[in-house]
Amino acid sequence: MDNLHLEIKRLIISALELEDLEPENIEDSQPIFGAGLGLDSIDALELGIALKKKFGVTFSAESADNKIHFASVNALAAYISAQTGGA
Repeated sequence: MDNLHLEIKRLIISALELEDLEPENIEDSQPIFGAGLGLDSIDALELGIALKKKFGVTFSAESADNKIHFASVNALAAYISAQTGGA
């Protein structure tokens, strides 16, 4: 498992207090919201704040692209890599 993907999965679990979930139980391409992990808009806000603190990336509340960025762990990893220069 890629380090960034693993970090994102751990962050999802810790930030949203999903103690009954392990990183290996989250598929990289699995939807994070709705039918996937079942997260909601409040979870999105909390996750966005946690991602900002951990990786220094920001999300605009008005951006239609947020739905794309939060689609899956793969999508979040791509966005974080793009915003941080792959760091």
